Amino acid sequence: MLYPHSCSSLPTQSAHQRHQLSDFNQQILKGMTAGILAAAISKSAVAPMDRVKLVLQPYQGIYDCFRRLCAEQGFRSLWRGNSATVIRCIPNQALNMLFRDKFRITLLDGIDWRDRPFRFVLGNLAAGGAGGALTLLVVYPLDLARTRLAVERVDSVRSISQCFSLVSANEGLPGLYRGFCASLVFTVVSRAVFFGIFDSIRLSMDEQRRRRLSFFTTWSLAQASLIVSSLLCYPLDTVRRHLMMEAGQTKKLYKNQFECWKGILYNEGPKALYKGALTNSLRCTSGALILAVYYE
Repeated sequence: MLYPHSCSSLPTQSAHQRHQLSDFNQQILKGMTAGILAAAISKSAVAPMDRVKLVLQPYQGIYDCFRRLCAEQGFRSLWRGNSATVIRCIPNQALNMLFRDKFRITLLDGIDWRDRPFRFVLGNLAAGGAGGALTLLVVYPLDLARTRLAVERVDSVRSISQCFSLVSANEGLPGLYRGFCASLVFTVVSRAVFFGIFDSIRLSMDEQRRRRLSFFTTWSLAQASLIVSSLLCYPLDTVRRHLMMEAGQTKKLYKNQFECWKGILYNEGPKALYKGALTNSLRCTSGALILAVYYE
């Protein structure tokens, strides 16, 4: 049964909600555009670090890896796989921000961090993880291609299309999602940790103070959050990269991520799970820059 006062309030609420939604969507669109441009530029700038991180396993350290890559494959080889990285940035940044913000609004609607701090932090953790998971489902084939192109030391795979063709020919379309479960675990955990820290600190400030945050302060907060997240989750990243590299291969070392964990620990020791972690921390600057531009 409808009562008069409830009927009269519906049009006002609807108009107000539409106005809020329009403002929100415009803000998201502007932020995503700036984030995509910042991602393309910053990812290209740190592409050498990105490739060193991916191919570091057989080398003695960062310097040895840089030196030998340049000597064996030339200076331009440091940007191998960057085209896939830049292409991946477009849907990755746009969808990641969109899904995360939508989840955060849904989960934290009416929640004040002063009244319910645990629910506030938990909501930010869940929004970051869920947004990352949905984004990964869309961009994973590009992520796999980026990793394969960066790690290949021969010219058997030169482009994204060649990588897709090779994997599809050997394993079919499901091969493009090889290692997805391991990547899903890494993405959910790392995004949850990062946004759990970053958003909880940023959103705990009152709106006026948040608006006055300088670009450098936002970047510093994002940088610190990313470093903590990357160091905590780096073993998960190592396992997912190992599984990605087996996509399209006829002979595989691991059937699943559990065998991969066992194989790395048994054959290389616990330290191997953190090989390249320092390089990964250094390249976090690009991710922090993207967040700072998005919120500027």
